[in-house]
Amino acid sequence: MIDLRIHQSGLQTMNGNGNSDLSHIRNIAIIAHVDHGKTTLVDGFLHQSGVFRSNQEVAVCVMDSNDLERERGITILAKNTAVNYKDHLINIIDTPGHADFGGEVERILGMVDSAILVVDAAEGPMPQTRFVLRKALERGLRPIVVINKIDRPNIDPRPAVDKVFDLFVELGADHDQLDFPYIFASGVKGIATKDPENDPGENLTPLLDMILEHCPSPKGNIDKPFKMQVSILDYSDYLGRIVIGRIYDGTVRPNTELAVLTEDGRRITGRISKLFTFIGLKRIEATEAFAGNIVAIAGFPDANVGDTICDVSVTEEVPRTPVDEPTMKMSFLVNDSPFAGQEGKFVTSRQLRSRLFKELETNVSMRLEETDSTDTFIVSGRGELHLGILIETMRREGFEFQVSRPEVILKEINGQNCEPFEKLIVDVPDEYTGAVMQSLGPRRGELQNMAVEGTTALLEFVIPTRGLIGFRSEFLRMTRGNGVMTHAFLEYRPYCGDIVRQRNGVLIGWEEGTATAYAIQMAEDRGVFFINPGVRVYGGMIVGEHSRAQDLSINVCKTKKLTNMRSAGGEVLVALQAPIEMNLEKCLEYIESDELLEVTPTSVRMRKRQLKR
Repeated sequence: MIDLRIHQSGLQTMNGNGNSDLSHIRNIAIIAHVDHGKTTLVDGFLHQSGVFRSNQEVAVCVMDSNDLERERGITILAKNTAVNYKDHLINIIDTPGHADFGGEVERILGMVDSAILVVDAAEGPMPQTRFVLRKALERGLRPIVVINKIDRPNIDPRPAVDKVFDLFVELGADHDQLDFPYIFASGVKGIATKDPENDPGENLTPLLDMILEHCPSPKGNIDKPFKMQVSILDYSDYLGRIVIGRIYDGTVRPNTELAVLTEDGRRITGRISKLFTFIGLKRIEATEAFAGNIVAIAGFPDANVGDTICDVSVTEEVPRTPVDEPTMKMSFLVNDSPFAGQEGKFVTSRQLRSRLFKELETNVSMRLEETDSTDTFIVSGRGELHLGILIETMRREGFEFQVSRPEVILKEINGQNCEPFEKLIVDVPDEYTGAVMQSLGPRRGELQNMAVEGTTALLEFVIPTRGLIGFRSEFLRMTRGNGVMTHAFLEYRPYCGDIVRQRNGVLIGWEEGTATAYAIQMAEDRGVFFINPGVRVYGGMIVGEHSRAQDLSINVCKTKKLTNMRSAGGEVLVALQAPIEMNLEKCLEYIESDELLEVTPTSVRMRKRQLKR
């Protein structure tokens, strides 16, 4: 075990205001639009601070430890680390860039005293850049701006600084925030420089020096009673729930009796079983920790995100960080299809309810509502990706259930029925501009700005969230995979009228059985299929899309009649059209209100609510 005083010399001195001298500590969060290089930049900090051995094999984006994060290349959960630099301890928290996981960003900003805003030198500020920066400015933080990816060919990074300044002005930054320090960097190469034209940079030292110079040290008093707020939850098979948060006041040691102040007003006492601090990617058991530090504590199984853990003499909790309300909801139901219980490990309503309530403990942006039916639960989140990640996580854990089509959450504001609107930015080759605008028109999208650079067009829309449901797949087909779209929640506005979904009818399985190549080939002129021969189907299961507007029931299990006559073409293989691959996200976008998505650990099946029995 180590004593944090090894890293925190002078901790016992007091300044003129009676607060502890915490000048050697920096608590920062890294915020950015998705894929602008936050996690790669953290990799550079860890490598150059000597966290890893020279011969140690380290994965790219080492902070993205979750399987889903690695597969999708995005950060979903906020994670913290720490590095030592020039006798200073720098606590760094990597946050998600996607607006659907904005709740992670909002609660983390309460732990830190400054933020590093990472902006792609080529793309400039994007929708999520606006979202995370607005949250940082609202908390009074003065971010350091890092113009990243300057290693790209033919890139002039300086215009990105002007665009960031315009965004600060647009978001109402005060005078001090407008005078933000900035630096140019390449997270992949691990370099930072203030003058990229004359100094290519050798390492990230200039950025670390800027953090020490411009990021304020935390405020706190070690002589006051202990007080910290829970911001992140973790779990250990040996220690149970582990709570992570920043200490605001006081000193803490293992085996100390403390109180938990919960959101519902309860006061629960407990005792610290283990105390940890962070260096690199490791938790280090500590004998003592002080105000300003970010620590992990075991021994409080009832503590949740936002709760205050404090000395038993403290009665006032740390103010909770307000989190934006969800904008989208869907129903989670117990699976009642003919294949129910055949592929999943957890299938009952009790198990489904328990898992969803467990998710509430760590997912601060999610809401759960029980219905009159014990088999149905309404789950609300920030968007399709937010809910889709929850569904994918549960199916990997062995859960089997059904979900309905996502719907937006409507609110009544000043007597008007209002719905969520989003800012959509589309980056496409100029030849597809007309098709994109024509497609977004019926979805109630309003073009706000348009810029054409060479053969690429950048379109900016304001569109209701309803209009974006199902648009991503259509957009990728329309642009043949050459377009990029990003969007973020803007505000609630008056309901803008009905949006007609332009989807054909579906092909529905007629009976239970196994699909055959003969039956699929005979029905190919009716539409396109989502299944291959050999797939098990049941009556009411959606097996394809009809070529017309109405639904059509077909028998995909039909077999060829056998005779004792030899056919001249009997040995010819059946050639079928390739089916459309429907993954979880595509299915959520595709289904209508009278349809459900059956989710199991091995399969996703679309079906009608009313099955053919």
